[in-house]
Amino acid sequence: MALVNPYLAFDGNCEEAFNFYKSVFGGEFLGGISRFSDMPSEHYSPGQENQVMHVMLPLGNGTSLMGSDTPGPEAAGKDANVSIAVSPDSEENAKHIFNGLAAGGTVIMPLDHAPWGALFGMLTDKFGFKWMVNYDANAGK
Repeated sequence: MALVNPYLAFDGNCEEAFNFYKSVFGGEFLGGISRFSDMPSEHYSPGQENQVMHVMLPLGNGTSLMGSDTPGPEAAGKDANVSIAVSPDSEENAKHIFNGLAAGGTVIMPLDHAPWGALFGMLTDKFGFKWMVNYDANAGK
């Protein structure tokens, strides 16, 4: 079995976004925030020195959310046809995560009971990334 860890590309606001995600999920950045200035200058463009080269926020159960500032067409954000699915461990945690990520964003489907028995909701966060929150009390039983 392999773990899948989303790696988000930003156009200069990675640090702001990851501080926001840290406020929602809690925890600390693994290894801190690496900046382009930590590398030899031939590996980044002038003006990119203080931007994020790599950041990693552990979310639990061996998964992490990772990201970097990647200017240009590689920066995904709202145009990406991808959603990040989160499976919280409790209804309370599902509400906390959903409401936290929705702050400043757009709720696509409010967090509510879904036909498959789970508490489910979808949103786009204020950085343009799509999230699905699914808490299933019967999962793993």
